[in-house]
Amino acid sequence: MNLDTSHLSKRILSIDILRGLVMIIMALDHTRDFFHIEAMTANPLNPQTTTGILFFTRWITHFCAPIFVFLSGLSAYLSSQNKSSEKAGGFLLKRGLWLIIVEIIIISLGLTFNPFYNFVILQVIWVIGWSMILLGLLSRISRNAVLIIGLIIVFGHNIFNLFPAPEDESLGLLLKVFFTAFGTVVPLSSTHLLGVFYAILPWTGIMFIGYGIGNWYSKGYDAIERKRNLIISGTLSIFLFMFLRFINLYGDPAPRKEYHDAFKNLLSFFNVSKYPPSLQYTCMTIGVALLFLAFTEKMKNWFSRISSIYGAVPFFYYVIHFYLLHTVLVIAFFATGFTSNQIVQIPFW
Repeated sequence: MNLDTSHLSKRILSIDILRGLVMIIMALDHTRDFFHIEAMTANPLNPQTTTGILFFTRWITHFCAPIFVFLSGLSAYLSSQNKSSEKAGGFLLKRGLWLIIVEIIIISLGLTFNPFYNFVILQVIWVIGWSMILLGLLSRISRNAVLIIGLIIVFGHNIFNLFPAPEDESLGLLLKVFFTAFGTVVPLSSTHLLGVFYAILPWTGIMFIGYGIGNWYSKGYDAIERKRNLIISGTLSIFLFMFLRFINLYGDPAPRKEYHDAFKNLLSFFNVSKYPPSLQYTCMTIGVALLFLAFTEKMKNWFSRISSIYGAVPFFYYVIHFYLLHTVLVIAFFATGFTSNQIVQIPFW
């Protein structure tokens, strides 16, 4: 999610279009989370139990989070162009801390409607915040060095899936939070818990890659060369995803499965792991994003106008849509005859 480019004098239309599109798609997924009867009890990506339509409505939203994070890195580079490394690093550190606080206090409340914060949910804004902090700490090193670190993280973090968790409970929890977390519960007290749904470093790698290619959008960079770079890198990413998925040896903790049904085999091929974002998942999603950026740079039609509106105000949209969806859910809950006694945990809805 681009959270730090509102001050730029000239917005980049293709970035706003892409960001706006994934914001719209994201709302589809969260609507399903709040209103679909099996949203919390069944996996819409399980080829053995899902339907084609249900699979697609979940799979298409896989593109949202990595593109948010990727564009945040790209935007961080652009926002640093007229700053010293000290000022750019300080800005990222403060912005990252602010995002973590917003995730804990504002966004988690929108998800739970629990004013006592018995269960705090940490998701994409939390991980963007941490990624900005880590990027700020590395502000003195070169852009290429950040890009290389990002590639090493993205290509290498799945190695941790090959080893058993350490016996030391504290070390194991720390490794989960940084490398493999999904729904990892961190107890703060007997009545307060943290739910970590986004592992920090795999997403940080994606942000670093976005930062690393940020110079493609620098003032004066040749537009033809930028488009060529986007097409080549996007195509290579998608081919790498297909190759890794086909050989089925590395790059995702959930390997492709073989069924006696061609349609299920197709679903299994694209059922890559988002939590944490596997190498295959990242290649698939970021590859498409790069191609989208390449071919929408000069787009000017009704679609670009609508998408760019949402893309220009991503943070406001992101926060408000949780409160709106949750409020509609509460109204629907009582309007259909349910009572407060039927809520699983009050005031956690």
